[in-house]
This record gives sequence, C-alpha cells and structure tokens, in this order.
Amino acid sequence: MAIAQLSHSIRIHKASKETIFPSQITDERESLVMVKKLFATSISCITYLRGLFPESSYGERHLEDLSLRILREDKKCPGSLHVIKWIQGCFDAMEKKYLHMAVLTLYANPEEPEKVTEIYQFKFKYTKEGITMDFDSNTSIGTGTKSEDIKKASILLIRKLYILMQNLGPLPNDVTLTMKLHYYNAVTPHDYQPPGFKEGVNSHILLFEGEPINLQVGMVSTGFHSIKLKVITEATRVFDLENNLFQENSTTEIAHQGLDCDEEEEECNDQIHRTNVAYSQQSSESSRKKRKVSEPVKLFIPDRK
Repeated sequence: MAIAQLSHSIRIHKASKETIFPSQITDERESLVMVKKLFATSISCITYLRGLFPESSYGERHLEDLSLRILREDKKCPGSLHVIKWIQGCFDAMEKKYLHMAVLTLYANPEEPEKVTEIYQFKFKYTKEGITMDFDSNTSIGTGTKSEDIKKASILLIRKLYILMQNLGPLPNDVTLTMKLHYYNAVTPHDYQPPGFKEGVNSHILLFEGEPINLQVGMVSTGFHSIKLKVITEATRVFDLENNLFQENSTTEIAHQGLDCDEEEEECNDQIHRTNVAYSQQSSESSRKKRKVSEPVKLFIPDRK
C-alpha cells in the first residue's frame, strides 16, 4: 500500500505561517489534529537537525520566524518512508486513545540496541476537562484559555527543541533508529498493532556509556489531549545547553532519570543506567508487570552525510 505524504495525512498545506497549527481548538477533533501536527513536526525537526535523511526528504514550512522542514514522501530515501509510516501508525493509536508513549531511540551498534545514544520520549494523555494550558509543566492557565495560547505553547516547544538539537554533539557516522510504542493497557486490545508496527519487547533496561541527562523540553495541553516531550542523552554530548534553554524558560528541568511513568497509570518502571551498573539491575526485570509494546523494523542509517 502506498504511503501518503505526511503533509497530506495531517492536512498541512503550503504557503502560510498560520497553517502548521490550527487557529482554533474548540472540540476533540480539532484538538487531535493539533496534537498530530505537533508530534509530526517534532519528529521531522529531530530527523532533519540530526542529519538522518537528505534534504530531498523534507518540504519547507514557516512558523513565525522559524523555517521548518517537514518529512515528505521521498522514494529515493526508503528510511524516510519508514518514519512517515511510523508516524501514521502513531496517528492510528492516538485516534483510538490507545497510545501512551512513543519513544524514538538512536543507538550506534545494531547488535546492542540497549546501549543507546539519544532518546526522544513523547507522552500522551486523553482528557475532557475543558480547555487548559500548561506551558512548562509547572504553571497552568484555567478553563477558557484561548486557542492562541495553546498555539504559542506549541511554538515554544518547537523553539526549545530546535535549541536542543543545535546544542547536541554529533552522532556516530552509523546509527540505528527505532520507535517503540507503549499503550494504555486497560483500553488497548491485546492483539492491536498499528500500521507499520509489530509486537515488541518491553525491556526495562536502557544503557548509556556515560552519565545520562534528562531534558524536559515542554508540554502542551488542549483540554482534550496533552503531549509532553522529554529528551535523554549523555551529559558530555550537550554543549552550552543550560544557558540557552534556561534563558528562554527558567523552569526547564535537568535531572538524571529514566522514562516518565505516572504512578497511577504506569505498570512499568523503566530506568536508564550507566553501563557499569546496569546489569546488576536486570534480575529485577522479571518481577515487573509488562506494558504492551509495539516496535517497527529498525532502520540502520549508515555513513550519514
């Protein structure tokens, strides 16, 4: 089955600074469109700024003074087609309100997928509490918040993501890219798999060679949906990040933590360790309850230009 262009599947049209995000959010359908666009735009920014795919795999869009690159169908680059299909699979799980986390992971050795280089964690919630806004996971604006405020928070998240990408050290020449999907078990059918995904392994151990640093990029809530983005990488690969990010939002958090887990919702307790201590923790993995996980075919991206 042919893969539709990402820009078409989330209804991003050309030639306007106002078309990346909707001008208003008054119902659940408009909220879903907003979250899809924010997620797809973020994935596009990550893959573009980390140099994973060639220029031909992206179309140009403008958001205020930002020139964005959005993934599009590029038959000359099969890897970008796979990522587009992953995003579309996430859309399916969002529409059904099954998706809890989408975790995009980069690692250098295909034989050791647990030894990661970078992790991008997108966390989703589905509510019907009326329009609310959370700019930094610390300051909320109550019911009745204007759609323009939601749009501003989305733009802020993209700006901070751009700053982060520009301050990360270079990736290895050869990298492998994958995306694991974690679900809300209580509502997700046991046999559900979105397009482009298969049943995955719910591993609780991820390893970094050095000390991992946890960067809370931002959270946007519409009152119907919320999306939260966190990035984890090695502290030594971050250049001048603290000054740049803290100047824009002083509440940005940096901590040594693992994947986000809500105590009332999560059955997992994922942790990220330094290599020299991780294996001592693996004995406890079998005692943890497993969350349903999906994963796609992994992408090996050799000799990036």
